[in-house]
Amino acid sequence: MKYRILGKTGLKVSVVGIGTWQFGGEWGKEFAQPEVDAMFRRAEELGVNLLDTAECYGDHTSEAFVGQAIEGKRSNWIVATKFGHKFNKPFDRSEPRSAADVRQQLEDSLKALRTDHVDLYQYHSWGDEQFFDQQVQAELEKMLRQGKIRHLGNSIGSNVNVKQVEASASKKIEFIQLVYNRLDRHPETTTLPLCQEHNLGVLARVPLASGFLSGKYQPGHLFDASEVRGKWGKPDKREHDLIEVQRIARQEVPVSVSMAQWALAWCLKNPAVTAVIPGCKSVAQVESNAGAAGLLES
Repeated sequence: MKYRILGKTGLKVSVVGIGTWQFGGEWGKEFAQPEVDAMFRRAEELGVNLLDTAECYGDHTSEAFVGQAIEGKRSNWIVATKFGHKFNKPFDRSEPRSAADVRQQLEDSLKALRTDHVDLYQYHSWGDEQFFDQQVQAELEKMLRQGKIRHLGNSIGSNVNVKQVEASASKKIEFIQLVYNRLDRHPETTTLPLCQEHNLGVLARVPLASGFLSGKYQPGHLFDASEVRGKWGKPDKREHDLIEVQRIARQEVPVSVSMAQWALAWCLKNPAVTAVIPGCKSVAQVESNAGAAGLLES
């Protein structure tokens, strides 16, 4: 494994982390605690020390799986979670975003994670008007002083979000999480240069483009409507991306390299990116993801 410093946080994070949305039940698989335990145990053996979860991956369901998996080994992990959504039922969220809501979400997250602090606490796709709420800011700074959160971040999409990124210093935000992968390169000309300019660490989420860049799926594949890829997004866009993946595999991926590892390393070779946080559904996928670090120069 290789490690990098996450922006202004000073934290040394593994370049490959673990994303955990899949544990919340919206990715076509239900998990049991022993499966999650095995994945985290293997990840730790491979040098992974970064995990990312959220309050709305289930009703704190993912956080609860994670909390039990790392209990007794909390100091070995850099724990990132998010705030600003409430899970009502699969694919249905609301946005409780007052200062009191944010406080309650943190307390619920700490309980689920079985910890007394979160290392990285992130706004979760907030609009500008909500993002600049001064009462929320005051509550977050109070949490920082109390030690319940160590560092603040902002989880945004791949689209332009210049205003929020430029306000990071005044908001005490030290890193950005965003969508970035070989199929979605929008941040290269917008957000990523700003992150470098302001010394903001970058966590690249969806680095395998929701599994499209794993190489598993062929054009024409139909995703079940009970999971994210079949529920959200337009069929024409999905088909276009699957065709593009075939072209990338032929023209860009070395024959001797797995497409998934290549796609993760591709993200990490951008100097603005600190770490990638791919999801995983098995120990084998944990091992494959971690192996991407071996494709980077020392």
